[in-house]
Parts: sequence; structure tokens; C-alpha cells
Amino acid sequence: MIRQGCDTATPRRRRTIMDERRRDGADEQERGGAQELLAARFEAHRGQLRAVAYRMLGSLTEADDAVQEAWLRLSRADSDAVTNLGGWLTTVVGRVCLDMLRSRTARREDPLDDVVRLPDPVVSHADGVDPAQQALIADAVGLALLVVLETLGPAERLAFVLHDMFAVPFDDIAPIVGRSPAATRQLASRARRRVQGAPATSEVDLVRQRAVVDAFLAAARGGDFDALVAVLDPDVVLRADRGAAGMGAAGSGSTRGAHAVAARALSFRRFGRAARPALVNGTAGLVTMNAGRPFAVMGFTISGGRITEIDILADPDRLRTLDLDLPA
Repeated sequence: MIRQGCDTATPRRRRTIMDERRRDGADEQERGGAQELLAARFEAHRGQLRAVAYRMLGSLTEADDAVQEAWLRLSRADSDAVTNLGGWLTTVVGRVCLDMLRSRTARREDPLDDVVRLPDPVVSHADGVDPAQQALIADAVGLALLVVLETLGPAERLAFVLHDMFAVPFDDIAPIVGRSPAATRQLASRARRRVQGAPATSEVDLVRQRAVVDAFLAAARGGDFDALVAVLDPDVVLRADRGAAGMGAAGSGSTRGAHAVAARALSFRRFGRAARPALVNGTAGLVTMNAGRPFAVMGFTISGGRITEIDILADPDRLRTLDLDLPA
């Protein structure tokens, strides 16, 4: 009579069960090792993928979301069949960003003609760019360029960014945008013409850049209108983004011309008294403070010793997402 609870398996059966468990454990360990290897290969490409997404979206948080989505897709794919992982991931991120841009365009409702939405700035200490941020702003990707990219249609932006900035062939881009390679080439060409007309900082020496920004700040602090006009290009453009709460309020929108921009700079000069020097997308900029907290990030485009563009992000919700821990 067999008592309940007794192990009735034969020694041979026990050995079989133990062997199966060992094989299962070995298989699980092998899968874990393969996943760790795949993750390491992915991390080797993360910097470039984030750079692609930042140029596509102009948002650091959305760029991180797009890169994370690329990892999820890779982890579910047959990675052994991918011969060029970097190229595969770049096109995946491009496709994800294209979908995000199309969704953003579909839900955007600008109630005012002069609404300004600036890209997220990459802010670093005045004495140098963090190596982790270097890929984001490589090839002189300043705020002025990102502002122009914001005016492109989603497909145009994708074609230009992937081909002109990351050398992805049109044959690989065409399936993403649903066009022929020839039509995709035309998309990039139209985008290129828009981008080539964008102002760029021709003054590459950071010391000279900082001298111009310091002159602007000193004139604003001192209420010296003539000194402000002197440091501004006659056709200077100032763009200010105060977020949803600032739509239609004083200080939001765009201003053109040296005299108009100088007058506007004087209107918020009190915040300049607590300004801290910073690098904004690799060029001399400022982070202004109010009650000990960041109030605005100011990026400058400088050419010929004068300021041609000023971009001010003063959206409190977006400022909270940025790393603005700068020395006083």
C-alpha cells in the first residue's frame, strides 16, 4: 500500500527530472546572457540614436521615449537576422519619431498666429560641454537650426535629418515615409533649401561669443538702450516661449529689429541681475534666475560680432525637466 505524500518516482525518473531542470536552468541562463549582450550592443548606439531623435523631435524627453521604444522593438525582434544593427536602429528611431511628429501635428491647435514653441535647449556649464551631451549638439546643432527644423513637415524633416545629418541612403528612408527614393530625395532637397537659409553662429570662438553676450547682459542690467542696440544686428530676431500659460501674454512670441528687441530686453532686465553664464547647445548663453530658481534659458546666435537671434525658453513646466544645476 502506497502512503499519500510519499515520493513514488523511481531513481531513473528522478535523474530525468533533475536533468530537465538543469537543462531549463542552462537555457534560461543562456537567454539571459544573450539579452545582456544585446543590451550592451544597444547601449553602444544609444548616443547616436538620441542625437537622431533630438534632431527629429526637438524634445529631450520625447527623444528618450523614442530611444526606449527602439530598444523594446529590438528586444522583440530576431536580432540575429539584423546584419547592421546601427543602421537598423537608426531607421527604427526615425520611424518612431515620424509617428510622434505626425501625432503632434494632428493634435496641435495654435490659437494665435504668433505662438512660439522653442525646442528644448541642451544646457551645460560655461566651462565646457558634458561628454554625454556632445553627440546631441555635434555638427553645430544650435537652437537656430532646430527652430528651422520645427517648420518642416514630418516627412521632410525625417528625410533631411536621416540623409544629410546621418548619411542614411534614400533607399532606406523611402519605405519609412512611404515614397519612392526619388520623391524622398525631393523631400530632403526642399528641407535643405529651408535649412540653408537659417542663421548660424559664425563666431566659433567661445571667448568672443561670451564677450558679446556679456556686453548684452551689461547693457540690459544698466538700462543702456543705445549699448543694447549696438550689440544687436539690425535684423535681429527674439523668440520667447513661455508655454501654455504665457500664450498671448506680454513677453511671449517673436520680436524683430534691433530697437524693438532692445526695448523688450529692457522690460525684463531685472531678471538679468541673477543671470548665470552657461553653454546653450554649445554656444555662449545664459540661465536667468528668479527667487533662486531658473526663470529662463537664453540662447544666442552671433555673427560678425553682433547678436542675430535670441531664443528664450521661459516655460516653467519644461524648465523643470532640464538639468539647470549651474554654479552661481
